[in-house]
Amino acid sequence: MPRVLLIEDDPSIREGVGLGLRRRGHEVSAAATGEEGLALIGGFRPELVLLDLMLPGINGVQVCRRIRETSQVPIIMLTARGDDFDIVVGLEAGADDYIVKPARTEIIEARIKAVLRRLKGPGGLPGVEHHGELAIDRAGLTVAKNGERVALAPSEIKLLLHLSASPEQVFSRQQLLEYVWEHSYHADARLVDACVRRLRNKVEDPDGHPRYIQTVRGFGYRFGPL
Repeated sequence: MPRVLLIEDDPSIREGVGLGLRRRGHEVSAAATGEEGLALIGGFRPELVLLDLMLPGINGVQVCRRIRETSQVPIIMLTARGDDFDIVVGLEAGADDYIVKPARTEIIEARIKAVLRRLKGPGGLPGVEHHGELAIDRAGLTVAKNGERVALAPSEIKLLLHLSASPEQVFSRQQLLEYVWEHSYHADARLVDACVRRLRNKVEDPDGHPRYIQTVRGFGYRFGPL
């Protein structure tokens, strides 16, 4: 079972979630502040981070940005509020998913499994595809632009793989939500939009005219044409 770093300032939630995940076989390291969590990452080497959005000192968004400077480890935000602004800010900072507290351990475990499945990708797909300046290695789950490796989070790579597998096919936000995040309810379309914005920042040219991830107004997104 994957190692989980839990960064949560509420002691009852920290102990309850930590205990529940340990019972399911996870190795869990817990921190009460963002500073403590960042200090643990190098030695503990988590395979997933559960990160509270509202932390004392360095808040969850700042912690997420700091982690993303050096690592693409999957990050799931924990938030006590369903506030759209806070959630979108966290997703823009690089989080892969979010859970509104309180949440049962079964829900947290299901989200962990869904995020980690993205790391495995579609599997078994051959070769390196070239789309203009982009080289997409489906088997190796890597992307390069102009010969330089592009660091993508799990949700970003799975979204790009899915879109690029069917160039010019239009996918609705709901279709992408169900495939990439394995969510089945419409309220989380913001996950798709935030991920698209992050992906564009990494693979598109900075001229504001997307070549690869194109918006189909009123419906969703497509890959290409170039």
